[in-house]
Amino acid sequence: MNSAGIVTVSYIIATILFILALSGLANQETARRGNWYGIIGMSIALLATMIGVVERHYEILLIALLVGGSIGLFVARRVQMTQMPELVAMLHSLVGLAAVAVGFASFMDPEKHFAGVELTIHDIETYLGVLIGAITLSGSVVAFGKLSGRISGTPLTLPGRHWLNLGLLVGAIWFGYEFVVQSAAGDGMEPLVIMTGIALLFGAHMVLAIGGADMPVVVSMLNSYSGWAAAATGFMLGNDLLIVTGALVGSSGAILSYIMCRAMNRKFFSVIAGGFGTAGGSVAKGAEEMQGEVVSLTAQEAAAMLANAKEVMIIPGYGMAVAQAQHTVNEITKVLRAKRINVRFGIHPVAGRMPGHMNVLLAEARVPYDIVFEMDEVNADFPNIDVSVVIGANDIVNPAALDEPDSPIAGMPVLECWKGAMTIVLKRTMATGYAGVQNPLFYKENTRMLFGDAKETLDEVLKSL
Repeated sequence: MNSAGIVTVSYIIATILFILALSGLANQETARRGNWYGIIGMSIALLATMIGVVERHYEILLIALLVGGSIGLFVARRVQMTQMPELVAMLHSLVGLAAVAVGFASFMDPEKHFAGVELTIHDIETYLGVLIGAITLSGSVVAFGKLSGRISGTPLTLPGRHWLNLGLLVGAIWFGYEFVVQSAAGDGMEPLVIMTGIALLFGAHMVLAIGGADMPVVVSMLNSYSGWAAAATGFMLGNDLLIVTGALVGSSGAILSYIMCRAMNRKFFSVIAGGFGTAGGSVAKGAEEMQGEVVSLTAQEAAAMLANAKEVMIIPGYGMAVAQAQHTVNEITKVLRAKRINVRFGIHPVAGRMPGHMNVLLAEARVPYDIVFEMDEVNADFPNIDVSVVIGANDIVNPAALDEPDSPIAGMPVLECWKGAMTIVLKRTMATGYAGVQNPLFYKENTRMLFGDAKETLDEVLKSL
């Protein structure tokens, strides 16, 4: 078998492994295996490309692999689980940057031999690759800034922003036409550069207009964009594996974005047009007008409630991630289960700052997979729950989503913990969540507030238990 045949077979094997990786990642119990499928598939793809496709300048390739691999290993060892969302966003930006770089390199390649229809097709592939890559690049950088707190989570609503987006889209299409025409005449660099600037502006503005509460959708959306950017790069380079892999990532990211929007009762285009949400951390206006009073309790009282319960539901949110309380939560779970108390976890699809964020944290703390459930699996059980423990969550347990038609989160499915006998809410303060909406749950008669850092507070609960 010649080298071309070996490369083809290797690419087919890598494609199968990538599909198996996606299948494995669909379930917590098989996620580790799915990761290994992906690692092995990528290793095969890299080796096949290095041996069978690359013909010269191996020293540059090896230096790039060494530098990139070292940076990746360093970042992976240093990053905290709470920083995973912004890390994912930054990795998406690198995919976009790669697509832009490959697009310009492909256009300026002095050895390319295209003419007529083939040249037009190649130019369109190049243009789309740079366009999608630039949008992904700037959008991901802004998403990184929002997720890491460097940029406010409040949506940027410029006057006439929809007309601005429309103008940028029309400009991108026009310069695409100019690029194809000028490229056929031996030029085209100017419209390609102008379009790149337009795409960078469009990507940044698009994500700036999205509020903090919609960031899980943004992460999955950018994941989809990075996949299509990789697919476009594959067309530019004539690499079948890049095309297939990019299509897998792009389509799965699009499906995930749809799932996220459905979980928030949001339309995808309304998210893109300008999502709701604030940076959080502020006390909502009108809080003093809420009916009832906030009733607080001590860690010792919370421990007594848990010890006397038969059914406990734990609802984690981003506050648990910030406090790094997942390990203490697992220890409390072990103690309660040893007392023959049935403990389960209810996970909202958009809890945290990226899809699956809470599942990752709980898996890191070695919480058993079989007691972690999705929202739809446990919502009907809350009337039978003795104590629900809400750890650093706000919008995903807000009754206003169901009771107040004018609320910004109206219609959003939430975990209906207030239907249980008692709810304990762990929060630092009475600040709102990322949607900036007051939560009537805090004022209900069967709710008790446990104020303080979640890790420190739960440590006290664990000691009491």
